[in-house]
Amino acid sequence: MPTKQDQMSHPRYMGIPTFMRTPYQEDPAGLDIALIGVPYDGAVTNRAGARHGPREMRDQSSLMRAIHHVTRINPYELCRIADIGDVTFDAVFDHKAVVCDIEAFYERVHAAGVIPLSAGGDHSITYPIMKAIARTAPLGLIHIDAHTDTWDQFQGSKFMHGTPFRRAHEDGLLDANRTVQIGIRGAQNTPEGWEYSLEQGMRVIFMEEFTEMGVDAVIEEARHVVGEGPTYLSFDVDGLDPVYAPGTGTPEIGGITTIEAQALLRGLRNLNLIGADVVEVAPPYDPSGNTSLVGATLMYEMLCLLAEVIANKRA
Repeated sequence: MPTKQDQMSHPRYMGIPTFMRTPYQEDPAGLDIALIGVPYDGAVTNRAGARHGPREMRDQSSLMRAIHHVTRINPYELCRIADIGDVTFDAVFDHKAVVCDIEAFYERVHAAGVIPLSAGGDHSITYPIMKAIARTAPLGLIHIDAHTDTWDQFQGSKFMHGTPFRRAHEDGLLDANRTVQIGIRGAQNTPEGWEYSLEQGMRVIFMEEFTEMGVDAVIEEARHVVGEGPTYLSFDVDGLDPVYAPGTGTPEIGGITTIEAQALLRGLRNLNLIGADVVEVAPPYDPSGNTSLVGATLMYEMLCLLAEVIANKRA
């Protein structure tokens, strides 16, 4: 297997485009962090396309380098990291089967003691991921998004990209009192999602409050909410203003900037993160490739966070 150093020394247009140019291995055994694609968007309510997100983010992630310019973290020196491929589906038009396929894939990763870092796919994928990694105790959640994703159903279906955190909470996978939702905005036809989150005790930071508070105060609030317990990090790219990420299914203007997003993620260092994802990158709506580059860069920021957590636990 080629080493990370070998791959990093090659021109970035060469070779098979794995996530971050890491080695590819299907078996998660022996890894600390597994990079995973979940190419599924069968649960979107309008604009499909996020099924293409993992492939395009892999390609754009070839632009990532090893050492973080702010923290000076080199995740590849701290941890054993590989791309373990995509979740595959045997019945992609069957929502229940899709949930089972994703859950089974992540059960294998979790059983190996490996932390998953995932590229979606629409936001429905986070629910089966949490089903696999949160069986023993509910998780805290840092959720960056334009939408709370705590609606109950759409067109008779309780499994869609606006419901994952309601399902997770109902199943006892998510601790509402250790959940913070950041960047929420946009008109809705019903206040149901906002009301559910607030009534269950989730901390909802609407975009207007985010702007008034500033990034540093939002970081402090998020750290306070999730505390020291195991926490999952989920970033929907529609949390960003569509100026920065037009390639997404449900864009909402007036969102977070990319520099605010990077500062926010960097402020989450040394939390007890046990998994993360970037979802809703829909490349067909952004021929420039910029949204996929943004998604890949956010994944790299998360990779540095996760690698540091693992290294600190070993120390």
